[in-house]
Amino acid sequence: MSQIKEVVAPQSPAPDDIAVSARNITKNYGDVEALKDLTLEFPRGQLTSLLGPSGCGKTTLLKIIAGLLQPTSGNIEVNGKPVTGPGPNRAFVFQDFALLPWASVMRNVAFGLELRGVAKSEREDVAAKYIGDVGLAGFEKSYPHELSGGMRQRVGLARALAVDAKVLLMDEPFSAVDEQTRRKFQEDLLSLVENENKTFIFVTHSIEEAVYVSDQIAILLPRPSRVSEIIRPSGFRNKGADSIRRDSEYLDIVDNIWASLRNYVE
Repeated sequence: MSQIKEVVAPQSPAPDDIAVSARNITKNYGDVEALKDLTLEFPRGQLTSLLGPSGCGKTTLLKIIAGLLQPTSGNIEVNGKPVTGPGPNRAFVFQDFALLPWASVMRNVAFGLELRGVAKSEREDVAAKYIGDVGLAGFEKSYPHELSGGMRQRVGLARALAVDAKVLLMDEPFSAVDEQTRRKFQEDLLSLVENENKTFIFVTHSIEEAVYVSDQIAILLPRPSRVSEIIRPSGFRNKGADSIRRDSEYLDIVDNIWASLRNYVE
């Protein structure tokens, strides 16, 4: 197995600051080895992006962390406890929204709390807060078919936030929206990471997006997938959302990642 290379601010977080650990994860689909002996740690309260070419196992790893798939070998721990299936400490934001078409925005956002038996008035108070936080105040009674793609994705994000899971798993959540909406989502995500004190694990195909939103980027190589580099952007993180894309470090990291991945793109 190749040695993982750390670049840019290489100091690793202390063990107590690790929210999720993936240790020696292997996943086989019949004769196809999707992941092989993959080990990766996700710092608490930060956003880690999984970045790599199509088919490299990013979503597979995310679903294993969510407990939706079982690894062939290896183990996942969240806050030091083994993952054996889905649990309330993790919430999933799907690429395709996965909303209930027959339910209002309020009902969709409150649905996870409803499944947990939370009283209607309490769950609607919580849902209303997050509906407002994602910019959908006034649309509580609307239905998914009445919303744009970007608005539906905001509903999915609000639903994940409402259950107060400590780990949010996001599978290319912005890929189905237009470029302007995507940029606004990225800015909003930076604010959520700063204010929500949650751990975000974010799958994307976009190098620019990963560098823009991430505290840590794990670059995965084609299957059998393993982590080749861990990048921790640092110098521009406190300069404000409007300045990041013009920062020289941001531009250099984007170019360096592309240089690492270009030979694996068909």
